[in-house]
Amino acid sequence: MFGSFSHKTGNADHLEEQRKLKALRSFQFSCEQAMLPETPSSSVHALRPADIKTVAAIGSLQRTPGSGADHEDLLKRTGKSLLEVSVETLAALISSFNPSVLHQSPPSAIKGAAADNQTTGLLHQAEEIVNLMKKNQMVDFQNDWKLITVFFSAENLCSSCASTQLRNCVFDNLEELKAVLDFLYKKVQKAFVNLVDSTELATSCLACQDYNNARNQCDCVGERSTVDDNILRWSYRNAWEKLLKSGRYDQKDDFTVVLQPTLQERNLLLRPVRDGFIATSETQVKTLEEYYTFMAVALWNNMMEPFGQKQPYDFTEVLRVQCPSQENPYLFTYRNSNYSSFPETTNTKDTSQRIYGTNIPCFDRGPSDTVPFSVHNLKPADIRVIAALGDSLTAGNGAASKPHDVLDVLTQYRGVSWSIGGNENISTVTTLANILREFNPSLIGYSIGTGKETTDNAALNQAVAGSHAEDVPAQVRRLVNLMKNDTRINMTDWKLITLFIGGNDLCEFCNNPVQYSPENYTYNLQTALDILHREVPRAFVNLVTVISITSLRELYTSESNSCPKLLMRLLCPCVLNIKDNSTELKKLIYFNRRYQERTHQLVESGRYDTTDDFTVVMQPFLTNVKMPKTQEGLPDSSYFAPDCFHFSQKSHSQAARALWNNMLEPVGKKTDNQEMEDEIVLKCPSEAEPFLRTYKNSNYTYSNQTPNYGSQLLCEDRSPSSPPATSVHTLKPADVKIIAALGDSLTAGTGIASDNLLDLGTQYRGLSWSIGGDASLQNVTTLPNILREFNSMIMGYSTGTGSANDSNAFLNQAIPGAEAEHLPAQARNLLRLMETDPRIDFSADWKLITVFIGANDLCNYCKDSDHYSAVNFTSRIRETLDILHKQVPKALVSLIEVMDVLPLRQLFVNTEAQCPTYMSDYMCSCVLAGEENSPNLAMVGEATRAYQLEIRRLVESGRYDTHENFTVIIQPFLRNLKVPLDQDGHPDISYFSPDCFHPSQKGHSQLARALWNTMLQPVDQKGDSFDFTDDIVLDCPTQNKPFLGTYKNGNYTYPPVEPTNEPVENWGSDLLCSERAPSSHVPTSVHELRPADIKVIGALGDSLTTAVGAKATDLLTEWRGRSWSIGGDETLEIQTTLPNILKKFNPNLFGFSTGSSKETAGFNAAEGGATARNMSAQAHELVELMRSSSKINFKEDWKLITVFVGGNDLCQYCLDKETYSVQKYVKHLQNTLDIFYEELPRVFVNVVEILEISGLRQIAASSLECTLAAKDACPCFLNPEENSSELQEIKRVNRDFQAEMLQLLNSGRYEEREDFAVVIQPFFRNTLLPLDSNGKPDLSFFAADCFHFSARGYAEMAMALWNNMLEPVGEKQTYNNFTWDRSKLKCPNPEKPFLSTLRNSGFGNSDLILKKTEPSVPYWAVIVAAVAGVLAGSLLIWVVSGGRVTRHQRKADTENSIKMVSL
Repeated sequence: MFGSFSHKTGNADHLEEQRKLKALRSFQFSCEQAMLPETPSSSVHALRPADIKTVAAIGSLQRTPGSGADHEDLLKRTGKSLLEVSVETLAALISSFNPSVLHQSPPSAIKGAAADNQTTGLLHQAEEIVNLMKKNQMVDFQNDWKLITVFFSAENLCSSCASTQLRNCVFDNLEELKAVLDFLYKKVQKAFVNLVDSTELATSCLACQDYNNARNQCDCVGERSTVDDNILRWSYRNAWEKLLKSGRYDQKDDFTVVLQPTLQERNLLLRPVRDGFIATSETQVKTLEEYYTFMAVALWNNMMEPFGQKQPYDFTEVLRVQCPSQENPYLFTYRNSNYSSFPETTNTKDTSQRIYGTNIPCFDRGPSDTVPFSVHNLKPADIRVIAALGDSLTAGNGAASKPHDVLDVLTQYRGVSWSIGGNENISTVTTLANILREFNPSLIGYSIGTGKETTDNAALNQAVAGSHAEDVPAQVRRLVNLMKNDTRINMTDWKLITLFIGGNDLCEFCNNPVQYSPENYTYNLQTALDILHREVPRAFVNLVTVISITSLRELYTSESNSCPKLLMRLLCPCVLNIKDNSTELKKLIYFNRRYQERTHQLVESGRYDTTDDFTVVMQPFLTNVKMPKTQEGLPDSSYFAPDCFHFSQKSHSQAARALWNNMLEPVGKKTDNQEMEDEIVLKCPSEAEPFLRTYKNSNYTYSNQTPNYGSQLLCEDRSPSSPPATSVHTLKPADVKIIAALGDSLTAGTGIASDNLLDLGTQYRGLSWSIGGDASLQNVTTLPNILREFNSMIMGYSTGTGSANDSNAFLNQAIPGAEAEHLPAQARNLLRLMETDPRIDFSADWKLITVFIGANDLCNYCKDSDHYSAVNFTSRIRETLDILHKQVPKALVSLIEVMDVLPLRQLFVNTEAQCPTYMSDYMCSCVLAGEENSPNLAMVGEATRAYQLEIRRLVESGRYDTHENFTVIIQPFLRNLKVPLDQDGHPDISYFSPDCFHPSQKGHSQLARALWNTMLQPVDQKGDSFDFTDDIVLDCPTQNKPFLGTYKNGNYTYPPVEPTNEPVENWGSDLLCSERAPSSHVPTSVHELRPADIKVIGALGDSLTTAVGAKATDLLTEWRGRSWSIGGDETLEIQTTLPNILKKFNPNLFGFSTGSSKETAGFNAAEGGATARNMSAQAHELVELMRSSSKINFKEDWKLITVFVGGNDLCQYCLDKETYSVQKYVKHLQNTLDIFYEELPRVFVNVVEILEISGLRQIAASSLECTLAAKDACPCFLNPEENSSELQEIKRVNRDFQAEMLQLLNSGRYEEREDFAVVIQPFFRNTLLPLDSNGKPDLSFFAADCFHFSARGYAEMAMALWNNMLEPVGEKQTYNNFTWDRSKLKCPNPEKPFLSTLRNSGFGNSDLILKKTEPSVPYWAVIVAAVAGVLAGSLLIWVVSGGRVTRHQRKADTENSIKMVSL
């Protein structure tokens, strides 16, 4: 039955229509409403969406026999079918251009029993659609334009191909498709037909038949490879594309067929298993329908794209509906795209008849006089058995295929395989086996002809197409069994086995970086080689280094060849689907290099040189191989099979020559960058060196000797004080009896001895620079090992590996990932351990405690500069030191100054360093990721200096020098860090663990030496720089200076406290944004609005917006010029307000308030005492003020309006619950926004979420004056008794105000206009009550009535509002911690420098609706103990109590199971 989106047949039908279109609301659809054309287009190549009158679809996807399921059509599994959803969605989209468009429900053919074959079913559907359209009176069949989508599958029922080759399968499938399209072409006038390949939506048995050995069954699990699948998939699609591009369906001007991108099951929540599809629940069915809608929208978008630019379906992000352009307002066809995917010329010559033989210039081809006992004395002629392991490159896929015969790449030409083929002889076919046959004609094991590894002629070529490294052990076991069971082979015969694997691992690594990690790759190779080593005597194993695969990208991107680019992407997506200079490409290069390096390390460990009759030798000729080029300098595709991925026989011949030469070259001098286009002349064994070269007969020195990281201590006087020291300022090294440490992963020992990324979870605490006690100073340099040379009884150091909770960690309480906020907890744990350990005399033993923290704070600084501000950082350090100062007697605290982490960026920028750049986001995104000179780097640099300065001020204040048995000393040697460089000037990564971020044992040794020397230096002579490469000799205490250096024993004079030049009333800010320019053209979309584009500012609200209390003692005057959201008095440097911030971007901003009179209020329409019901009047007033102003362009100027109201409603709720109800509050707010929506052009509206004002009770209770003043201001919150039902009710209403406001703003009500947005700014949602150093409310933020804010409080509101405006929806900070910092203001994101809206944050209209049932938590979190107004403790208790604050969002997927630990 036909349906029309322009007609509603009753309310039920209307609701159903709305339900159908529900999923479309998630898309960004902003196409202008088009006028219906006076006359429809006469040509399909100029067909516009508005011309289309009818939408239909046909298609049938049948399960294959033997799948264990009925012949149920997958398009109609459960819920709505793909056909139904696609028709409805396309019709809905077209209705924006032609409201009278009709959509045809899928024909009944797909609802009944399955047809005998796909063609019959589709023909039946096509016939039914044609008949329905002809009969329908609403359709003018001859004259109306029709959009028909045909879902066609490459799948054939197995019986149809059981006795034929796959080439015939493709032909038969093409004939079936032609039958359907021919019918439509003949019977339907005026039609645009989409052909969609839906093969992957079924559990296809596409590749089950063997190309050379036809099979009778379709149950082929284990008999197919991804290579087979991908080539077959491409072959079908290529045949269809050639059919359509032949012009067969373009003979008439009113009909065309267009092949659209392939549907893929992985995009549609369908997951095939052996017995069919996983069943879906009711919820999953609804989700599946939504994904069908996504597919239909993506199909629409591809209809808007010319050929060559169409995109695969990707549903990982919110789709924007593509609109027809003014230049190309029509649907794209082959003709109007001017597209041809088949270049007329190619640089590839037909090489099918070429002879690939070789001349062997060697005269001495004889074997050893007697069969050698040692593999290191093995001559080529001594080899009697040859074998090979690997993937399709060794199996020979496509090696002898004719040019352009892509389907023939499925054929495995094992007889010409480079390392094992034995076709003909060396004069016509160059392979390693044929070369060796010239030395020993009795060689056995080589493969001939074609076929899989299971065929007899494959012999000992056990390579399997599509294999990964994890498959090689199974190949080895088959090979061993074959050799043991072959009567021709004596296991004492000398064997040559070549292993080449890794291309498929790299091609798929991005889909599973853990499975295909360098560590797993090497482990699988080790497993395979171990089997050979254990079970195969007399064997020489060639391990060919994995190819440098990135060179394949040159062939792919070249336009000078006829390579099947789609097929190349299918075969090797992780190499060819990524962009230049992307993180993914850097990751690929890293993996590729680590594959090569780790295999070298494995072999060069000597693991396989333990017996004289077995060895493994790396053959590296492909390590740095480049793409072969033509004489014109273009990639030469003649070296590749027709799929442009596998080797042609030309490459196989060259690889055989290069491998042979590698085998004769001594280790250490082997060619590692073979030029494949060069002539390769075969080398010969010499009389002096007649053997295949091994590590031993090359006199190669293995490079795996364990280095010694010990030190010499030449100090003569190592005695303790006599009598025992009574002052920390006369403390000698030998006096220290207890050593402890606090910090992060650098102190915990993360990755110190790791040799791979998987081991980075190991904490090598015994090797930690400041607290490790493994071995002794002779081989492990750490601070405890140095001190043990003075006092062998020292205790507290950690040993071995493990966490802080393990007993061997002892007093090393550092925790990986720790930040300054975690340090107080570590201090308390340390205190508990020292007090309870019977070995420690807590009151009498001298203690040395090393504290090092801050790198993680800096690494996250750009994500939340408020939380990681210098003020907060310092307060957390102060809290930690205060605990130690107060409760730990006889202690010297060595406080390591915050390390400058910016230099570490060099390791990740310099490509020669070979560091895992793809992990930079996980380790330290604010420093290691992003571009040079980015704002993030500037922020971190400023923060580092601020951290260092504030800590120095704290310690040098004398706060911790109040008695003789305790002090804190800053050790500043890491203030200026220098990255170590090697002789070539590149970063020397030997000082770092595999992540290039944490120091290795080599680095820890240097840190320990530097720390020790710094501890001995006088305070005013301590070094403030550190170079890993320095030759650091351990210093000794001198007779004149035998003590650990302190401020007092160095006669250090504390610097005077610097007086501030600014009065306390100055609450200005510094804006560090370098980019402040407006858009190049005035934006037409609010979603592309930059701060500098705003020309007009306005505000609505109550006395908080009129700024009552801005001068704390004056409660009668409205200081509008200081209002947080609209005031413009002074400048940003003196007073922080939103206009003062915006004036830095646009000095000509208009509308802000000045002074304190109504005449100078500008566009500040707020009134003291206002409630929500007054907002409509204020909105009307503001609109009229703007409309009548001669200073602004009412229609063109962009306006920013801030609305904040509700406090008075809540405070009076109990006096009139009807007037101040939640429903009335939201209704008044809606009316206000409706006025703006209907009357104001070009406006961005901030709605500031109402705060939970129950915290006012704590403020009121802080003093008698506050109690008296605040009760009059807000009786409904302050008068009820604690835990009373009245108080619980008002708190609930407060929360409902917030929830209902959020519901309204995210309902989509204000999302239809392109130049209008309302955004909720939630910084007040979870605001923490500011506390002073005594844990009481800090009244400096409040006016004298303890209800309104002071200038300081208003400044905090302005900063929080500005930052909220820049933060994406869903990532906005939902709290304000009231910690003053002049540098808190954020800058626009350079990549998306716009004010954040729902749309440009990637959300649909209803994605963020707050559920009313969400559990509630008090937002004003109150604590008893707080230090200096900083809310570390407050935040902790608030989180423990169940709060919903998310300080910032971190990426937790640290490369799946790769354990990544930050500092």
